Amino acid sequence: MTTQPGIETVSTRPSPASGAQPGPAGSPDPSAPAQAGFWFDPSCPWAWLTSRWALNVEQVRPVRFSWHVMSLAVLNEGREDLPQRYREGMKRAWGPVRISAAAAARHGDEVLLPLYTALGRRRHLEKAEWDADTFAAALTEAGLPTDLVDAATSDEFDEAVRASHHDGMDRVGMDVGTPVIAVGDTAFFGPVVTPSPKGEAAGRLWDGVLLVAGTPGFYELKRTRDLPPIFD
Repeated sequence: MTTQPGIETVSTRPSPASGAQPGPAGSPDPSAPAQAGFWFDPSCPWAWLTSRWALNVEQVRPVRFSWHVMSLAVLNEGREDLPQRYREGMKRAWGPVRISAAAAARHGDEVLLPLYTALGRRRHLEKAEWDADTFAAALTEAGLPTDLVDAATSDEFDEAVRASHHDGMDRVGMDVGTPVIAVGDTAFFGPVVTPSPKGEAAGRLWDGVLLVAGTPGFYELKRTRDLPPIFD
């Protein structure tokens, strides 16, 4: 989610679409999956759709995603030009991001995907509000203690939120949004897509995104969205 959706890149050094990584002897190991980072804000429906696509990509391409938080509230700090409704949404968006950062700090980054899945399904599919009941139910589903709900209204983990946010956003620049994906030296915002491609269609989109994002000097593809987020 961003005020200027598209696919934009900052790092343009090519990364192999095959996902091959150096083997023990320093030669490429075709069987080793590529490692990709995915930065998300749980409040963004477009990032949610892209995350479900990424999980489908893992099934058909040699790539594995690690999950990290970013914050639309941090991204939009100090922006007085935003509509009041959007500014209010940014205040509410702090809650799930803080809980996610607290969960990762206390229980390891591996809990972020199940927690994101539990939060995102409630918010984007079930249209639940960001409140204590929603947070507690998602934490329970993810196998995490419900006392993490307290992090939603605490600034204890804000430094961790900002550090993770900048780890992702510094790779692509601050005029984009969420999600950010990084593979090797290539990083980009997006793709913004609805509905989420599945199966081989997901793999073909991954191939194409890596191809264009890894092209030196490539920065943007964009067209006006004429559909809302479609969840299926």
